[in-house]
Amino acid sequence: MIATSFRFLISILRRDSSPARRLSLLAACALVSFAMGACGSSRPVKYYQISYPTKSVVAPDAINTALMVRPFESSHLYLDNKIVYGFDSPEMGTYEYQRWADPPVEMLQYALIRGLRASGRFKAVYSLRADPDGRYILAGYLYDFKEVDGSTIVARLNYVVRLRDRKTGATVWEHSYSYDEPVTEKTVSALAVGMDKNIQRSVQEIQSGLDEYFRANPIQ
Repeated sequence: MIATSFRFLISILRRDSSPARRLSLLAACALVSFAMGACGSSRPVKYYQISYPTKSVVAPDAINTALMVRPFESSHLYLDNKIVYGFDSPEMGTYEYQRWADPPVEMLQYALIRGLRASGRFKAVYSLRADPDGRYILAGYLYDFKEVDGSTIVARLNYVVRLRDRKTGATVWEHSYSYDEPVTEKTVSALAVGMDKNIQRSVQEIQSGLDEYFRANPIQ
């Protein structure tokens, strides 16, 4: 349709010799030409995901409790699925055509649910929505989920997670995770691989900490 409009304007321009009319038509042609160029230069958006465990078997000596994991709180940057990059400075930005499959706060929630469930160390692990009456709730705040370009390129993951006992209303366990996973090259694909490794490492660390807490504090 844009190409047809362009040809139509050109035909009028050839027939109309009025200077004012020709000037208006030339401006219209320029706008149509720009639109044609913009349409032709559009780029597809690419999405990146992390891996999640697919199997889940409860171990015979699993801790007899269910964990509820709620979405993490964070700044607006990590509530969206745009991939964030930064430097060893306050400056940050986002990629326009490369995005996560889900917002980072949700990716981290899913990773904890499926990772802790796959460990087999707990009776059950759900999202808070699936079991709103569960006793133990995991929640936290996501500080960093981004590419950082400095002397080396890293996938930076930084968050705090807390375990709350609804029976007492108290936070009974807390853990901070912060690690820079080296990225092999300056590509978004390499960043996704690095972030995947970082997330899996953090889930294992959280699982070990929770296991230790419940072993030291048996459920009454």
